[in-house]
Amino acid sequence: MMKQREVTDKHNTTWTCAQAYAAIESAATEEAVAKSETDEGNVPVVCTPSGGAQTVRLELPKDWFDNLPDEELAQAIQAAQ
Repeated sequence: MMKQREVTDKHNTTWTCAQAYAAIESAATEEAVAKSETDEGNVPVVCTPSGGAQTVRLELPKDWFDNLPDEELAQAIQAAQ
């Protein structure tokens, strides 16, 4: 099951974020996830808004789901818009 994380920004927009490729469980997916990791250890994360704003794609540390504070995630989304 895909792990999703929600964060609300200062404009009260709720964003649902998930690591790219994480929704599909297969050997090919594991390979895609491994290949998508940058040399700095970041992974692609897609954040979709609840309202009319546009989806954003971020590069975050691979431990973003458990260790990135909500405020920093919201700031990364804002910076990517």
